[in-house]
Amino acid sequence: MAYNKIEVNRIAGALGAEILGVDLSRELDNETFDDIHRAFLDHQVIFFRDQQISHEQHKAFGRHFGTLNIHPYVKGMDGHPEIMQIVKEPDDRVNFGGGWHSDMSFLEEPALGSILYAKEVPPYGGDTLWANQYLAYETLSDGMKAMLEGLRAVHTAKGEYSERGHSAQKRKSMEVATAGDDVPSYEHPVVRTHPETGRKALYVNPAFTEKFVGMTRRESKPLLNFLFEHCTQEGFTCRFRWTKNAIAFWDNRCTQHFALNDYHGHRRHMERVTVNGDRPF
Repeated sequence: MAYNKIEVNRIAGALGAEILGVDLSRELDNETFDDIHRAFLDHQVIFFRDQQISHEQHKAFGRHFGTLNIHPYVKGMDGHPEIMQIVKEPDDRVNFGGGWHSDMSFLEEPALGSILYAKEVPPYGGDTLWANQYLAYETLSDGMKAMLEGLRAVHTAKGEYSERGHSAQKRKSMEVATAGDDVPSYEHPVVRTHPETGRKALYVNPAFTEKFVGMTRRESKPLLNFLFEHCTQEGFTCRFRWTKNAIAFWDNRCTQHFALNDYHGHRRHMERVTVNGDRPF
């Protein structure tokens, strides 16, 4: 489809597109915003390179799409609590986001999307992968679709942000709280209907999906493991090589993502703004 004010170049067959002709440090006119919004819905994750934006401009871009989230476990920047600094120092062993997940699915109203800005990138590695959850649903058999329709799953932060959870591990330049035993759980549909496109997507992820409603964890495990593997198979993915001052904006309602941890001995510094969403249906 043609866009009026921007150039959109796909980076993979499954999802992902790079946007040209936009300076996000400037106020967006309505026509340019409409093009960006349509590209976001069309491609699920969009990328902008060589952007010079301030913290206020980063937040302002996010607010075009909704209110901004303050993460319940990761301390935000001083003076900018809506901005999460994601930093891996050269001697850190564990990165943040190093497993397939959909941001904040452990909330009652999970995130609409996240906007990640690269401040410092390693000389190699540190790519991020995204997986298209529309395709994950659409490629299932009719029998599997029928079985999943109406199923709900329990999402919680109690595993990922527990003392042994990946996200709660100590990192020199990040302050992350540990989730207690009383952390809440929320039920979301296994097959989610996107509120803007009307398309159906699988909505389970290995970081935050604990079990199916009405089943034990043991009973849920075989089917969940199948879905986790199915959701992230290679043909559903794109991969982005970060450069300094690049921005990625992805739709958490229909994607999962994975930050690779293959740059030990080098620093990676990213800043993330997350846009609040609504309750899945």
